[in-house]
Amino acid sequence: MEATDTEIELTERLDVAKPKKYSVIVFNDDQTPMEFVIEVLIGIFNNTKEAAEDITLAIHNEGKGIAGIYFYEIAEQKVNECTNISRSSGFPLSLDIEEI
Repeated sequence: MEATDTEIELTERLDVAKPKKYSVIVFNDDQTPMEFVIEVLIGIFNNTKEAAEDITLAIHNEGKGIAGIYFYEIAEQKVNECTNISRSSGFPLSLDIEEI
């Protein structure tokens, strides 16, 4: 080792928070057919047919239901995709994102 070489040991602890997760909430309305809600829950949110039917019943009976849980950017993209498909199909389906 030469006289000009210096070894420096750096120990720095970074506190990195885990990314937060968000629920995509689907709200009940009187115009959107249950069959359409089931289709988007399967097609956009990747739920099974059985899970989609259960979520749709919760939306109908309780006024809202959780379509899925995602990181924020993914939740936002799914809400936008679902809203666009709903509007282009003539339905007023309403969704929101809530932090868990």
